[in-house]
Amino acid sequence: MSCRQVMVVDDDRFILEVMEELFRPEGIDVVTAESGDACIAELEKGFRGVVLMDVMMPGKDGWETIEEMIARDLIAGNVVAMLTAKDIPDGELEPLTEHIIDYITKPFEADEIVAIVKGYLDYLA
Repeated sequence: MSCRQVMVVDDDRFILEVMEELFRPEGIDVVTAESGDACIAELEKGFRGVVLMDVMMPGKDGWETIEEMIARDLIAGNVVAMLTAKDIPDGELEPLTEHIIDYITKPFEADEIVAIVKGYLDYLA
């Protein structure tokens, strides 16, 4: 079974819409989640693929969402990349970084993010 889907987790509706417009023409299914809780709900429904996680979100931020993914054993079968305005995580988050494949700095180039995600999907295949 080939896994050609990406979940974009971001509280910015514009980012979610742009990502859908970028990935759909490439034959990649897009699941959007506007919060960490919505992300967890999608994972519990069986989502497997690439998760693009915004770091800064109200309520549960990206790091707290990843902690919950680990605690609920929802990380297996997924590749997680952080969407961030900051390049490096804070020191106290170091234990979580082993679960992150990449940091994608905002703003990003459209063709760059599509190429990155295609690479992750090939890795998962």
